[in-house]
Parts: sequence; structure tokens; C-alpha cells
Amino acid sequence: MFLLNPRKYDRAHLDQQSKDIMLKTIEFFETKGLKKIKEDDQAAVWYQDFLDFLKKEQPFASLLTPSGYGNPDSRWDMWRIEEYNEILSFYGLCYWYAWQVSILGLAPIWMGNNEEVKHKTARLLKEGGIFAFGLSERAHGADLYSSEMMLFPQPDGTYLARGSKYYIGNGNVAALVSTFGKIYGSGEYVFFVVDTQHPKYECVKKIDTSGVRQAYVSEYKLNDYPITDKDILSKGQLAWDSSLNTVNVGKFELGWASIGICTHCLYEAINHAASRQLYGQLVTDFPHVKKMLTEAYARLVAMKLFALRAGDYLKAASDNDRRYLLYNPIVKMKVTTQGEKVVQLLHDIIAAKGFEQDTYFEMAVRDIGMLPKLEGTTHVNMALIIKFVKNYLFNQDEFPEVTVGNNNSNDAYLFKQFAGGLSKVTFPDYRKAYEGIDIPNVKLFREQVEIFREMLAKAPPTPGQAKNVDYGMAVGEMFTMIPYAQLILENMKIYNIDPAIVNEIFSFIVKDFSQYALAVYSNYENTPEQEKLLLSMIRKPAMDEAKFKAVWEKYVLALKDQYVMNE
Repeated sequence: MFLLNPRKYDRAHLDQQSKDIMLKTIEFFETKGLKKIKEDDQAAVWYQDFLDFLKKEQPFASLLTPSGYGNPDSRWDMWRIEEYNEILSFYGLCYWYAWQVSILGLAPIWMGNNEEVKHKTARLLKEGGIFAFGLSERAHGADLYSSEMMLFPQPDGTYLARGSKYYIGNGNVAALVSTFGKIYGSGEYVFFVVDTQHPKYECVKKIDTSGVRQAYVSEYKLNDYPITDKDILSKGQLAWDSSLNTVNVGKFELGWASIGICTHCLYEAINHAASRQLYGQLVTDFPHVKKMLTEAYARLVAMKLFALRAGDYLKAASDNDRRYLLYNPIVKMKVTTQGEKVVQLLHDIIAAKGFEQDTYFEMAVRDIGMLPKLEGTTHVNMALIIKFVKNYLFNQDEFPEVTVGNNNSNDAYLFKQFAGGLSKVTFPDYRKAYEGIDIPNVKLFREQVEIFREMLAKAPPTPGQAKNVDYGMAVGEMFTMIPYAQLILENMKIYNIDPAIVNEIFSFIVKDFSQYALAVYSNYENTPEQEKLLLSMIRKPAMDEAKFKAVWEKYVLALKDQYVMNE
């Protein structure tokens, strides 16, 4: 089964140690049961039982310690990290959040040049420690240039840290908090670590109670906290690069959290709808319900196909192949917003059931909207995506084929990647992904893509349009669909996805692209040539009742009773 099913968990690519980690984590949550998870969520109970599990079984130590610092079988392997994202969010976003924030907190440590702190961190992970990332500030958000956290040099060569950080997950108990700031006087950027239990560390308050309820999202202050060179991770360019590259690694996880949430919601929705009768027939007999459930399924499969393939490119990254810098923000921006769409479709089907306190769905309705808004808004990530349009469509290059990333490798490059140079990132011809595919809606979308490319070549944005950020965002929505479709097609072949499912996936891709084209046409001033081309991009997907019925019966309705969480 392509979608995660804890009852039938078996991913053949995993080594036994990795598989044991996943199975023990599933066992922990299934033993705890949905009722207790919901009670803890509603009471905003701190998840000490989960932290106790981390200390006993050491999954974070195995999964988040690069080779050479922890146990012999520890490694930073994005393939299994993405799997763990999916499992944790499948059971509750608060558990995933502790993991996600730890990833952010750990990255500057592994990217830095302080070997003593790295070995200390490996030990703390074995002891069950979680970590935090002190970057954003109340007045400046993630505006690094305006950071007010300062290290004040002292006569003996040490420093005193003064300043505060805001919206910091795990800020109450993190073993170490990787903190970004500047050195007073020189203005040099610096990353250093602090201990939340130190008397000069002040956890001011919990500042988020309506988001991930059980997590502790905090404001903290450093009140002349003593810092020595032993606490400094990086300075100057390395510190700056570490801040940006940490987000490169961290944003990838958000798409996988959406996938986990949507998968659990899909099981709850199909189980409810397929067992409920209205007006003398099952809810799943209504044509509009079949359509919405099938679309939700297709969008979810597409999310996972894209994110899996983006993970392959992340693992294959090098100084000569930085295509992941396009695919990562699409995982962050596109997969998470698709997750919102999936939950909305499912919620329209189960209606009031989705608000009932004993369902997983009730948490998901609240949590799914957080993910597009963390690690940079969708707008910030779209602005990044737009930087790649020219090279992706027009300045193609040759690359060796990227293989599936299930090679149990340690992804060391992630901790030595460099920032900047986006204008030099090139891509192979995206049209290769379409070769040998004879699927009606795939062919329709390719026609739309070629018209879009023609518009940028023959009727590019005018100077006024180029200065209009809103216009750029709207055109960016159209462009994003092209690499999104490319990686889906690549993984269709790798995972041998039924062409009927792919036809349903591209049915919504054709519709979404048409809606984006209409939005650009109707909301902005366009040249006559642009208007003509925009209108020609608006297409109706190919309708095939037989293919739709096959997907509905063989894949969607077949999910009924395949998974129900332990009470």
C-alpha cells in the first residue's frame, strides 16, 4: 500500500534498525490510544510520556546524529527522517513539533565547527534530550539583519549574552538552544548554544496556546548569560549560512507532517462515510461524495509522490547539483497547502463529525493550517521559487539520473551546503518526465505548460508587472505546478503507480493550473498577447468515467476499515 497504514507497516527499503525504530514508535502511540491522545491534547498536557519514550528507545539519537558522533548505526538519513515525520504527525502534530524543532536546533550544531559541542550533543541525544532553535525575535520575526541578540565581549575573552528570542519551540526544557545573534561592536554574526536550565536563562512564558496545544512555544531571555568559545558554534559567514541552511533542511519536514495528518484523516473520513446511511443509502453512494473522496485521495497520493522524489534530490545534493533548493520550498509551500485542501474536502464530507472531540479529525482541522505558516510563509517560499523560473524553463543542463534515496546513507552534504548562488542552479529538460506516458490529462497539462513557456518567452512580464509582487506570486503559482508535476511523473514510474490514479491526479492539476491562469487574466493588467495566451491555457480535464470508477472502487473505497486507531 502506498499510503502509510500502521496496521500493515512494512517498508522494504528500511534496514532492520530503522524499521525497529518506526515499529516501536507506532507501538507507543497505538498502546497509548486515541482516547488518551485526545484527552492530553484537550487538557494541553505536556508530553512527558513521549519524552520518556525518547529516552528509553533513543529514536532521535539514531535518526538525528550524523555518522561519526553517536552509535555506529546512527546517521542523518533524510529518507528515514521523512518517514519519521509522517509517523509522528499521523498520531499528533505536537509530537512531530518536538521532533521538528529539535531538527532546527541541531542543524546549526552539525553545521558548525565546534567538535566538542557536537560530541556533547550526541551524548545529550542518547539521554533523550530535545533541542531548540533560537532565531526569530518578537520585533523582527526572522529578519536576521535586525537581530538584537548580542554577545558582549569581556576583558577575559569571554562574552555575556543579552537579548530575547520569540516563538521558540521546546524553549522550556531543550538540552541546548542554538541561538543566533551578533557580536557587539563588530556586528559579526554568531551562533552559540545555551542551556535552558542555566540560572541566566529565563523562560519568560508560553506564548502559543491555540496552535500545537501540548507543545511549549516560548519567549526566552538571556540575562548576561556567560558564553565562552566552547559554546560558540560558528561566526561570520558560516553562522549566516547556517541560519539559512538550517531552514533549508527544516522546511522539508513540514510537507511530510501534512502528509501524515491527511492520511489519518482519510482513514477516518472513509470509515465514517462508508458506514453511514442518509436518505436510504450509504454516504459513499452519493456521486459528489465519491468525487470529493477520490480527489482527496489523488491529491494526497500526489503530495507523497512529490515529497518522496524531492527527498531523493535532497539526498543527491552537492555543490554541483543544488536542484533541491527549488524542490524544498515546493514541499514546504505546495504540499502543505495541498494538505489544507485535502482536509477541507474530507471535512465537507464528514461535516460535523470532524468537530467531535473523540476524533483525530478535530485536531487535524486545527493543525493542518499551521504548516504553511511555519519556517517562512507561503509567500516567502513562493518568492524563492520564482528565482528559478528562468533556468528551469530555458537554461537546461545535463545531470546524471537521481536514484531512489533508500541507500541508508549519511547525508553529510546538508551540513556543508553553501548559501546564495541561486541564479547558477540549473535543471535538465523537464519534458523528459513526460516521455513514454500516454495518459489523457498528463498530455493536457503538458499542452498548458508549453503555452505558459511560450508566454514567458514571447510575452514576458512588462516592467510594471515585474515590479508588482502580487503579479509575480500569481504567475509563480502557475510555474510551481510544472516541477510539481515533473517529480510526480518521475515517481509514478519508480513506484509503478496505476495510470488511472495518475489520470485523476492530473485532472486536478489541469483544473488548478486553469484556475491560476484565470486569476492572472482576471485580476491584473495584461498585454493583449498575454491575455490571449492565458485564455488558451484554460482547459477542461479529460473525463473518463471508467478510469474514475476503477480508482474509486480499487483504491479509495477499498480503504474502508483498513485502519482504525486503538482506543
